[in-house]
Order: sequence, then C-alpha cells, then structure tokens
Amino acid sequence: MKDVLIVEDDKVLSLLLSKMIEKLGLNLLGIATTGKGAIEKVRELKPDLVLMDIMLEDNIDGIEAMLTLRKESNNTPVIFITGNSDIYNRERAKETNYIDYLVKPINLEILRESIEKVD
Repeated sequence: MKDVLIVEDDKVLSLLLSKMIEKLGLNLLGIATTGKGAIEKVRELKPDLVLMDIMLEDNIDGIEAMLTLRKESNNTPVIFITGNSDIYNRERAKETNYIDYLVKPINLEILRESIEKVD
C-alpha cells in the first residue's frame, strides 16, 4: 500500500483527492497547503508519492517545493495536479522529473492511471 501526501490549498479539492486516495486503497499520510509545508512533510513523512498542486498559499509553489527536495537527493515520485496547463509551468515542472502532469478537473480513473505509472 502506497503512502500518499496531498499538497493542495483548496479544501474542497483536497477532500476530493483524499476520497479518491481512499477508494484506490492507498494510505493518506497527510495534507499540506503551502510549499513550505510540503517540503517539511515530505522530509518528515517520507511518502511513496506526492500529489502536488502548483499554486499554493505561500510564496513557494509546488514546482519550487519539489526542486528544493530534488536538490537534497529526494526522489519521491510526484504527480502534479493543477489548473495551470501553460507551457511555462510545464517546462519548469520537467526539471522535477515528475511522473505525470494532470490538469484539473480530474476523475478517479485518470488518477488511477497516473498512480499506476509509479510502480
């Protein structure tokens, strides 16, 4: 069973993702709403997978948070789930060696297919 960390600042979306994680039989380790919180929780909880929004509550976005972790040789798999489909963010995200880049809204089947790429 994979341990998953959700990084999402929208409470409704984080609840929806939590329910999807549960339905997929995965273990939800926690939820972070900021880039700083994401970095701290990944370091502390050592998840098997991070579901990461890009725009977050603080001045550290999801891509910056993952780049910070990558500099520490943290290779935690990340799936970006974002409303940002623009080229600029896609190009920045490539530096994180992400598993998938999903554009909201997503459904359970899209998330399942994306998570299966982690294995």
